[in-house]
Amino acid sequence: MENVARRYGRRWALAGVSFTAEQGSVLMISGRNGSGKSTLLRVLSTAIRPDAGVVRVAGFDVVREREDVRRATALLSHASYLYDSLSARENLVVATQHLGLKPQVDGFLDRVGLLARANDAVATFSAGMRKRLSFARVLLQNAKVVLFDEPYGQLDPEGFVLVDDVVRELRAKGTTVVLATHQVEHVTELADQTIQLGGGRVV
Repeated sequence: MENVARRYGRRWALAGVSFTAEQGSVLMISGRNGSGKSTLLRVLSTAIRPDAGVVRVAGFDVVREREDVRRATALLSHASYLYDSLSARENLVVATQHLGLKPQVDGFLDRVGLLARANDAVATFSAGMRKRLSFARVLLQNAKVVLFDEPYGQLDPEGFVLVDDVVRELRAKGTTVVLATHQVEHVTELADQTIQLGGGRVV
């Protein structure tokens, strides 16, 4: 990111944000609610466009090469975007079809501890189980850059361990991880680099 700005009405959610995250590193973004963390991740994922500045993800410009960025990234956001009426397995199958992938989804369900519930409708899942399924969907994308927005939310202590292990595994295989979180003390040991936002600026 180079001098990136994004405005909602009269309020600047990002105001001149610049940083570089090296390939295969873990970058933690911290800051209070409203500091710009989610907006930053949405810009990186092409969900929204920056009003100013230059953003390149995996070598691609987020405005001019939007589809290339989308193929290179995976985003875990606050919203799960799961289909309640479908089973856990069916949710992942739909995701693979949409992305044009053909992985065996059961391995990803097993990785997040949901294989035993593979045939159950997501409508019966707790918030933590939904989060785990969202993690499985991110992992199956095999993205070069993974964006986590408050990944520890709704998770129990075992879920925290899962997130930590996933982050370490992604880094070990050369994936770049950008992680926005309030769990600063917990994530500091995992992060290679940290940035704190305040009022849309790097403070």
